[in-house]
Amino acid sequence: MNRRPRPPHALAVLRVNDAGLPQRQARVDVAIVERRTSQELAGRRAGGLQSRTIEVLDQRGIAERFLSQGKVMQINGFAMIPLDLSDFPTRHAYGVALAQEAIERILATWVDELMVPIHRGLDVTGAVQDDAGVDVALSDGRTLRAAYLVGCDGGRSLVRKQAGIEFPGWDPSVSYLIAEVAMSDEPAWGVRRNERGINALGKLDDGKRVGVVLNEPQIKRGDEPTLEDLRAALVAVYGTDFGVHGVTYLSRFTDAARQAASYRERRVLLAGDAAHVHSPAGGQGLNIGVQDAVNLGWKLAQVVHGTSPESLLDTYQAERHPIGARVLKTTMAVTALNRGDARTKAVYETMTELLKMDEPRKRYAGMMSGLDIRYDLGPGHPLLGRRMPDLDLVTADGPRRLYTLLHDARPVLLNFGEPGALDITPRTVRLVDARYAGAWELPVLGAVAPPTAVLIRPDGHVAWAGDGPLRDALTTWFGSA
Repeated sequence: MNRRPRPPHALAVLRVNDAGLPQRQARVDVAIVERRTSQELAGRRAGGLQSRTIEVLDQRGIAERFLSQGKVMQINGFAMIPLDLSDFPTRHAYGVALAQEAIERILATWVDELMVPIHRGLDVTGAVQDDAGVDVALSDGRTLRAAYLVGCDGGRSLVRKQAGIEFPGWDPSVSYLIAEVAMSDEPAWGVRRNERGINALGKLDDGKRVGVVLNEPQIKRGDEPTLEDLRAALVAVYGTDFGVHGVTYLSRFTDAARQAASYRERRVLLAGDAAHVHSPAGGQGLNIGVQDAVNLGWKLAQVVHGTSPESLLDTYQAERHPIGARVLKTTMAVTALNRGDARTKAVYETMTELLKMDEPRKRYAGMMSGLDIRYDLGPGHPLLGRRMPDLDLVTADGPRRLYTLLHDARPVLLNFGEPGALDITPRTVRLVDARYAGAWELPVLGAVAPPTAVLIRPDGHVAWAGDGPLRDALTTWFGSA
């Protein structure tokens, strides 16, 4: 079972970079407020990155940092039914197993390189917005003033509560303990299902200590379980506690599923667990949070700069809220399938047979990896709203891999027709005349007709693909000339 990350209390505040400060990727002054004093974490928490998340990191030129430290492998699954996507048309037809602490350290290094200040060891105690900005109160008595505030402060988000955003959903049906311990007796290694769900005991990297995931006999809440709780849960499942001792990490999570009614309330926005909480089954949490941030970041930058109207921020809700809702639905289904009673076992065996078939495997692998995501941008070419493939292009500057054109987080207009045929007038959009001789193929969907031109947003999704007026698409997404 993939482990649920306990999110840091992180907030991002944004304002126009008008004070001579070092420029970030989108030339916007950003500050991060972080409760923790360092990236050190107890326990492994989240365990890896899905294919689409690796792609968005590749679009910023940093994917190799994660690949070099993790283990590239097929990590996709649905209720622990393996889903191989090695035949998918992507440069990253795999996941990477990598502990959350390592993921956070790599991201923190990149943030330092971008010279983004992090206010560590601080809580946010309040947030009050007006028509011009947001005042963010900190636990040390200071107040930060920002044009916008993004709450990434977890399922109990204070920012969400301060903004008055409802958090409807489903209460838990099961609670789990997750621990890293020593045991005097040899445990029963592997996965064991009972009527409540999955239990698992496995060796940690040092080969001596034990990683534990256990469902509890009764639903409990709160993040401060005791050693006695752990012993009771072991006895309930295995009939013994294996002489458990030496606990270095112990936490609790549930399968509660909730989603913010809105991801935006005027100048306050939500991302990650502040916007959606769910079971960790399937390893979706950290990945969907990263993809939230990539969708939101470039839109906020354009609004802060005045390039686009504030209404552009409404597309964040329109695009990401349905993705969050799908993840909640998926994890609830997985939680139900993981129960070990006879009737659920029959359904599980049926699903296992189904997912051995090629078409269902591709559909579910596309969903769990994030490679099938399509934002509803209206009718048009099959590429419209989908992630752009990382094509091997031939340009005037020589061979280029498409994702390298997105490293500076700018939109790109690829022209596959007559060079110079497209006029974009002076804009922030980068125009590239290119040739591509290979097949056009998308995950799950399959082969599609070659477009004459493609307008690619900074998040790697296609905003226009040769159908309809180009000027309208440019104005909608990147402002007037």
